[in-house]
Amino acid sequence: MHTTEPSTVPSVDLARYLGTWYEIARLPMRHEPEDYTDITATYSLQPDGTVKVDNRARDGKGEPQQSVGEATVVDGSGNAKLEVSFMPDGLKWVPFTKGDYWILRLDEGYRTALVGSPDRKYLWLLARQPTLAEEVRRDFLDSARAQGYDLAELILTPHTGPGASP
Repeated sequence: MHTTEPSTVPSVDLARYLGTWYEIARLPMRHEPEDYTDITATYSLQPDGTVKVDNRARDGKGEPQQSVGEATVVDGSGNAKLEVSFMPDGLKWVPFTKGDYWILRLDEGYRTALVGSPDRKYLWLLARQPTLAEEVRRDFLDSARAQGYDLAELILTPHTGPGASP
């Protein structure tokens, strides 16, 4: 049991972080069924400075699902810690109505990101493409393990091909 919080990257260039990310892997969560595929998250800056979070997926029947929320940067975190809240109509498969979204690791090119919650219950491996080289995936997941995340239940997210995302 870790008594310290996981460490985040020192700073994030929010403008570079915006855009669409594909979920490569995640820890299970009750609001995001294991049979969901083609999961993406698209981040865009809103006029008030918050970040719109548009999560999309296909459910077990292949039907599109969407959950829209808003992220606010935690002051003093170098944009590496966000607090995300989801609207009541979008709670179908999101693990929290309000939660901590910490960027634990990010490659220089902003192509791969490891995001987790400080309680280590939630973890996402994200990439700009629907696939990720095995050695990169392993390296990022090793970083999560080193920070105390238990990956025994890790789910690898299937992406079923072009045009699959809703």
